[in-house]
Amino acid sequence: MKVGLLTGGGDCPGLNAVIRAVVQRMANEGGTCVGILEGWRGLVKGMSRDLHVSETDEIIAKGGTILGSSRTNPFKNPTTDLPALRENFEKMGLDACVAIGGDDTLGVAYRLHKEFHLPMVGVPKTIDNDLMVTDFTFGFDTAINIVTESVDRLRTTTESHRRIMVVETMGRHAGWIACFSGIAVAADYIMIPEVPIDITHCIEVLKRRRAAGKNYGIVVVSEGAEFPESGIVTVQDETDAFGHARLGGIGNVVAKMVEDSTGFETRSVILGHLQRGGSPSAYDRVLATRLGLSAANLIIHKRFGTMVALSGTKIIETTLGAGVAATKTLDLTYFDEASAFFL
Repeated sequence: MKVGLLTGGGDCPGLNAVIRAVVQRMANEGGTCVGILEGWRGLVKGMSRDLHVSETDEIIAKGGTILGSSRTNPFKNPTTDLPALRENFEKMGLDACVAIGGDDTLGVAYRLHKEFHLPMVGVPKTIDNDLMVTDFTFGFDTAINIVTESVDRLRTTTESHRRIMVVETMGRHAGWIACFSGIAVAADYIMIPEVPIDITHCIEVLKRRRAAGKNYGIVVVSEGAEFPESGIVTVQDETDAFGHARLGGIGNVVAKMVEDSTGFETRSVILGHLQRGGSPSAYDRVLATRLGLSAANLIIHKRFGTMVALSGTKIIETTLGAGVAATKTLDLTYFDEASAFFL
C-alpha cells in the first residue's frame, strides 16, 4: 500500500512522532509512505515527498512537523481546490491518507471520505485538548509544561518587584491549558472561557493576599476568557481560513483593570506560540507513537472513515464523523478543585 500523511492546522509537539510511527508500521508491512506538504494545501497543489524509515527514525524528539502545515480548507474554494485535490490524490497513487490535525483538519477528512469516498484515517492533535473525540491529545502535556516553566521563571522577577503578573495562555474556547497550568504553578487566580470573568472577585483575592503578606501575585487567564458584559477580545476581529476568530489580548485588559483597581504594579505576558514550540514531552512522544501505530493498523485493515483516539489508557478506533468538530470544554471538576485556593 502507498499511504499519504499530512499535518494540518497549528503545529503541535508530537506530530513527528506520529509520522515516524506510521512510516515504520507501513514499512514493516511492505508498504510505502508519502509526505504531503503543508496540510491540505499539499494535496491541492500536488506537493509531496517520499518518507523512509532511515530519515524518520530520529524525528521523535523534534518539535513541529517535518511536513509543514497550513490552515488551507479545500471546501472554501470547492470549484477549484476540490477537483485539484482529487486529481492529485490519484496522481500520487495513494491507497489511503492519514490526516493528523485538529477539528478543522479532521472535519475536512470526514467530508472527503463522506462526499468523495476518499480512504481517510484521522489522528487527533491539538495543544488545547479540546477535541470531544478523545480523552487527551498529544501536545497538551508539552504545552502545560512550557507554561509551568515560563511562570516559574516569571515568578522570581514578579516577586522581586512586588508586582502582579497576568499570564495569558492559549486554549481558544476551552480552559484546559489555563486550568492545568494554573494549578501547577499555584496561581492566585485562574480565568477560563467556561466561567465568566469575575474581575471584582479576582481583585478582592489579590488584595486579601497582599494584606496577608504575599507581596506579589500570579493570575493565569485563557485567551478565550470573557467578561459577562462583553465579548472575547480578538486581534482586529481577524479570522482564519476556517472562519475562527484570532484570539489574544485579554491578558492586557485584565492587567490594566487589576492595576487600576488595586494600585499594585501589574504586568502581562502573552505566552502565545511558545506553548506550541520545542521538543515534545516524554508523555506526548509515547502517546503520539501509539496513535500513529494504531492509525497505520486501521489502514492495513482498510478501516477507512475512522480515526484513533485515547480512551482512558487505551487507544481505540472511532468514527471519523461530523462530531469530530465538537469542542470539549474543560471538565469543571478541575476548576472547582483549583478554586479552593482562591475562594
